[in-house]
Amino acid sequence: MAETNAAMHPPLEGIRVIDLTRVLSGPFCTMMLGDMGAEVIKIETAKGDPTRAQGTLKDGFSWYYASFNRNKKSLVLDLYREEGKRVLERLIEEADVLVDNFRPGVLAAMGFGAERLKKINPRLVTASINGYGSTGPYVDRPAFDFIAQAMSGLMSVNGAEGTPPMRVAQPITDLVAGLYCAFGIVSALRARDLNGVGQHVETAMMNGAISMMAYLASEHLATGQLPERTGNDHPLVAPYGLFAARDGQIAVAPSNDVILQRFLNALQLGHLMDDPRYDTNEKRFARRDELSQLIDQALSNGTQDEWIDHLNAAGVPCGKVQNLAEAFNDPQVQAQEMVIEVEQPHHGPIRMLGFPVKLTGTPCKVARPAPLLGGDTRDVLAEAGFSGSEIEELLEASVVRATH
Repeated sequence: MAETNAAMHPPLEGIRVIDLTRVLSGPFCTMMLGDMGAEVIKIETAKGDPTRAQGTLKDGFSWYYASFNRNKKSLVLDLYREEGKRVLERLIEEADVLVDNFRPGVLAAMGFGAERLKKINPRLVTASINGYGSTGPYVDRPAFDFIAQAMSGLMSVNGAEGTPPMRVAQPITDLVAGLYCAFGIVSALRARDLNGVGQHVETAMMNGAISMMAYLASEHLATGQLPERTGNDHPLVAPYGLFAARDGQIAVAPSNDVILQRFLNALQLGHLMDDPRYDTNEKRFARRDELSQLIDQALSNGTQDEWIDHLNAAGVPCGKVQNLAEAFNDPQVQAQEMVIEVEQPHHGPIRMLGFPVKLTGTPCKVARPAPLLGGDTRDVLAEAGFSGSEIEELLEASVVRATH
């Protein structure tokens, strides 16, 4: 008989992660591991992760920090001191994963290069997130999402024709690098199951952004031509984009001839598919503006809601352009539980983004809220085998700090 959900173990249960990351790319990566059941020990300085003081502070607490550091424990450790490095070494001995988002070479300069880490724990999976990778002429350059967006080609294709390049609003290169790193870590853990040894995982913000260029990259590699900025229009297909109903715009994506025929039929413009001016995608693309005007004219006979219901019923992908408030109130988003509420000790309920990956047997969950700075120092050290007297000595010497 199959186990019930309540009896099944989370997929990463028993995996211990030492998290040396801060701000966004790394914490996003380790948050996902924690959501999947890993024990994540976040190593912080006495001042803590910078995001503890960023964004809107409600009751003195950052929801930004809370949103990316759920399912973690916090240990305040001074890694500039030899005693602190010895503590880290003992933690690594029993860990499965070590994650950092320092510049290449920083961890080695601290005394934890690849060879030493292998000697400490041959089964350890190490993972690094950085700006440009650990080889090449840009290794020592400082990296930031805006710069990675600019240099990867992403900004060059974002925005409308005749306008300057435009960044993506969210820090997409941080998030993609963190996502790839989590995937790489899980893959390396599986390889360890097969081969018995750990390995190093590396992801870079610029590499991640380039990998997301999709058909824009393949078209350039095939033709040598640079893609133009097309705004909300599709660079390969027409009609496609935002169209005007009586009370606002509708996003419509008729990505092939079958869906386009449905779309035009719904607008009583089906005859255009046989019109020699529009009977191929190439012709429609060349006459995109005039075709869009015909579509707008037809859509002006109804409201957004009327057309969205009608077009979806006809099998045409479409929707309203929603702001965040509208998106979070959307019944589909609510049904998918993409906004969750977590009780934060001393601060009350905090709303944050939910889990985009849905597992039927072992769903993600928030087992613990974002930690107080140093709130788990004593427990983490005790679990690592430090005696009570050793812990007190470390606290008295300020090698570690605890909030209780």
